[in-house]
This record gives sequence, structure tokens and C-alpha cells, in this order.
Amino acid sequence: MTDAAPDASSAMTADAFARTTEAILASVGGVIDGKPEAVRSALVCLLAEGHLLIEDVPGVGKTMLARALAASVDATVRRIQFTPDLLPGDVTGVSVFNPVDREFEFKQGAIFANIVIADEINRSSPKTQSALLEAMEEGQVTVDGRTHPLPSPFLVVATQNPLEMEGTYALPEAQRDRFMMRISMGYPDQRSEALMLRQRDTLNPLDQLSAVVSADQVTALIAWARAVHVAPTIEDYAVALSHATRTHADLRLGASPRATLQLVRAAKVWAALDGRGFVIPDDVTALLAPVFAHRLIPTRSAGGARARGSADAVATILERIASNVRVPIAARQ
Repeated sequence: MTDAAPDASSAMTADAFARTTEAILASVGGVIDGKPEAVRSALVCLLAEGHLLIEDVPGVGKTMLARALAASVDATVRRIQFTPDLLPGDVTGVSVFNPVDREFEFKQGAIFANIVIADEINRSSPKTQSALLEAMEEGQVTVDGRTHPLPSPFLVVATQNPLEMEGTYALPEAQRDRFMMRISMGYPDQRSEALMLRQRDTLNPLDQLSAVVSADQVTALIAWARAVHVAPTIEDYAVALSHATRTHADLRLGASPRATLQLVRAAKVWAALDGRGFVIPDDVTALLAPVFAHRLIPTRSAGGARARGSADAVATILERIASNVRVPIAARQ
């Protein structure tokens, strides 16, 4: 790294941070051809203690990205296939009566893992989706009045199909707001797709992956990135961007305070990955759309009546907001 970050962990140094994160990016990038931005976004969510929502049409590698990240970390991993008949207890766990001890025992659900892959999350009912709310925000689940902490680090990587697809349910606003970032994979370019055909004819690249980082190392990476410096002017800039979404005439729902907090947290990791121990305005603006877009709801007159039109309208509005909000300039030394 070109500029040393603050000392956040005695076991982590600037060089160690760079080497470890590069190893993770290389490991996941070896499976996801031609999508370095998506791979970097997934790593940002992991190190910023957020959660990632991957939205795109079927068959473009959403689940592959989630599984590649999970395979690169030596931690507990569970995959939940969300279907219309999935119940909340399948996710969080249930209390089962033990006739021998004559008492109820809690049986953990699939959410009890360091990395949880929630595949096609919007194919389950809103009732089942709501089972993730407490877990994603507080790192715990409450069943029958008893609270059970989740392991740390904890990351939910969810995939969803566009709402135009058959058999999908829209994620509630409270659910969307708990995802730090939403990204789209997009179709690969012709070169990457041809390479995929040659490499995966007889071999699954996931079978070749091995963990390059342990859960303890991830914790150290998180602590290092958390200590990256954010100047008060940068904090004010992030708040100004959030406030602009709340007062914009074409938005009926703006960014929440949680969104502002997660924008700054993600910017810290973005800066650390670029080898800096401090956040600059470009870090914030680079993450504005991935962090804010899925939380915003445009008015009907601005294109909010259709799902595709809504996404396009939000992208345009965010571009205007970024161009209108004053960017802080560093003071001369």
C-alpha cells in the first residue's frame, strides 16, 4: 500500500492487508471471468461488515460469485435456496421438545454461519424474507423469546432475479435497506464467454478453489479497514448526498441514516484497497449508486411505475445529485 493505514491490529500491517486482499480478489476473480468490479464489491461488503445483494437475470454467475467468495474464506458457509414454501423457522431455527430432558431445545437454522448464501431470495414470501431482518442488522436471532448470537464475521450474500421474472416477490423496503450494496453481474464480454466455454467444458472451477484467508484474518482485515481516517468534511459530504435524496422532488423515499453510515464504512474499505489510510471524495462517489440505488423509490411521474423504469430513473437522479452536491476540497498545507 502506498500510504500506511492506521494501526488497527497488531497482527495486521499495510503490506499484509494488501497481500491478503489481493489473494482474495485473485481467488474469486479466477472463477468470475471479466467481472473485477463485482468481485471487488463483494470483498468491500465482507470487510465493511455489510451484506451484498446481487440482482440480475438467471445464468450470469450470481450464485457462482457468492460461492467463490465463500470458498475463498476458511469459515463456516451455508446456502439457503429460497422457495415459496420455505418457512421462517428453516432460516432462523426452531425450538424442539426433548422428551428425555423434558425441555425445549433450540435447533439452529441455516442462518448460523459466517457466510450465508441466500439464493433467489425474492422467490420466497415476505414473511420468510423477514426472518433475515434481525440477523442482518443485529447479528442475532430471537426465537421463543430467547436471543441467540450469530458467528462473527457474518455476511449474507443474496441473489435475486429481476421482478419481471415469473414467481418473484418484491423485497420489502426494510429488507432492501439492510443490504449495504446491490450490484448486477451483467453479461460477460465475448472473450470472457469463449474462455468460459473452453475452461468449464469438463471442469468446475469451484472445485479447484481453496481458502486463502481464515475467519480470524478476516476479522483483522475488518479492524484495519475500520480504522481508516474519514475527515469531517468527507462525513459532511456523505450526509449532504443522503439529504439530497430525501429532498429530491422525483424521489418519494430517500436514503436512510443507515445508508449514510454504510456509505462511509464502504468508502473506508474502498480507500484501504486502493492503498490509502484516508477516504477521499472519489471513494464516496464511486460507491454512491451501489449503496444508495436499491434503497430509493422514485415517484410515478419520474418512472417509478415500472421496475426497469424505476432503476433507470434512480440512476439518473443519483447522477444529478452527485453533480450538484459540492465536493469538499482538501486544504493546502
